[in-house]
Amino acid sequence: MFENKKILILGMARSGYEAAKLLSQHNNRIIVTDMNEQEEEHIKDLKERNVDIIITKDPTNLLDDTFDYVVKNPGITFNHPLLKKARKKGIKIINELEVAYYFLKDKAYIIGITGSNGKTTTTTVIYDILKKAFKNVHIGGNIGYPLCSLVNKVNKGDILVLEIAGHQLYDMYDFKTNISVLTNLYPVHLDFFLKYSVYKKTKKKIFNNHTKNDIAIYNKGNKDVIRVVKDIASKKISFSSYVRSDCYLKDNVIYYKKEPILNVDDLRIKGKHNYENIMCAIIVAKELNIDNEIIKETLTNFMGVEHRIEFVKKINDREFYNDSKSTNTESTIVALKSFENNVILLLGGLDRGHSFEPLTEYMDKVKYIVCYGETKDRIEEYAKGINKKYIKVDNLKEAVIMAYEFSNEKDIILLSPACASWDQYKDFEVRGKEFKKIIEEIKGDI
Repeated sequence: MFENKKILILGMARSGYEAAKLLSQHNNRIIVTDMNEQEEEHIKDLKERNVDIIITKDPTNLLDDTFDYVVKNPGITFNHPLLKKARKKGIKIINELEVAYYFLKDKAYIIGITGSNGKTTTTTVIYDILKKAFKNVHIGGNIGYPLCSLVNKVNKGDILVLEIAGHQLYDMYDFKTNISVLTNLYPVHLDFFLKYSVYKKTKKKIFNNHTKNDIAIYNKGNKDVIRVVKDIASKKISFSSYVRSDCYLKDNVIYYKKEPILNVDDLRIKGKHNYENIMCAIIVAKELNIDNEIIKETLTNFMGVEHRIEFVKKINDREFYNDSKSTNTESTIVALKSFENNVILLLGGLDRGHSFEPLTEYMDKVKYIVCYGETKDRIEEYAKGINKKYIKVDNLKEAVIMAYEFSNEKDIILLSPACASWDQYKDFEVRGKEFKKIIEEIKGDI
């Protein structure tokens, strides 16, 4: 399928780079194009592999009838002019995960995790449990490493634990998991998908090509999830913190099919959203016949993931939390639910035109909103509209400093931006690391 072909890779970054490296090993003619200059080391590496790299603002003219595939970076919208041209010419558009799957489908046991929120935590904790029970377990996808970079490291019978974003599912066709997890569904990323119906239909592709021998783990407490899984062919296993399911919460104990697994009081991460992420991991582990002691030991020592309601530091009895991964209002709501009151909330980032109104119900516990970045003016208007005190600044450093200056003892200073980072940062990870760096520079005087 991917041998002796002519392939155009639209958008380099990490996924395009790894796809080009892999495809270059199979006698393909490859052209990579991007709008922005790339790392010199990557450019040099690809050129040594006889890959052509073209930096241009308008790559449309590069595409002609001689190409067999376009491999699209997940972040590029489906209405890009080059993609429209490819469709007219009947050239198949796929993504990096679809490419990698071709080389892995007969080797690996694949577990895929998607959803509006909770993907990274769920993926990480599943991986942590499995790597204690089995020797050959790999993690990748939307977390850590592009799947193409793992292809040559995976041996027959290895397990792959993959976080898969909706952007990646959009251009998938043959890709198939053995176990799929759908954590939840909310109307997010509509700047990319345009309609919630399109977003839900795309998320459903996590169950593509499933048979009754494959497992679908789904959130029974989320109505949209229930509708999505209604007609899938998989063996369905449910979880919820709110309604009775196959895996459920009762009297602070998580049960799986009526068997008590652990008491949530023993967990280091708190909140029903985290308990549901853990339920997904428990189901996967039980279905793979992993011993309860391994499950409990891993879960009780799990500290959470970086940039997701991550405790950073206490200064003068003020606690700082890094929730940079919250790039939409639903994620920020989850963060706000984790605290009782006295929150100083840092909101801001890329302006996708989305509403901040869903946050209003949870604003009673917020003392101040500190708005920054491209969305600062719209957040200011939102704060005025709900009569909430606010501070408006230009950037994250100013936001942290002002939040600290306006704080009192016992206050929570929470970066949970409800916006993407791309107005000022490469990604949410860079933003989160910058937040922690700024905190380390605070002298403690107030």
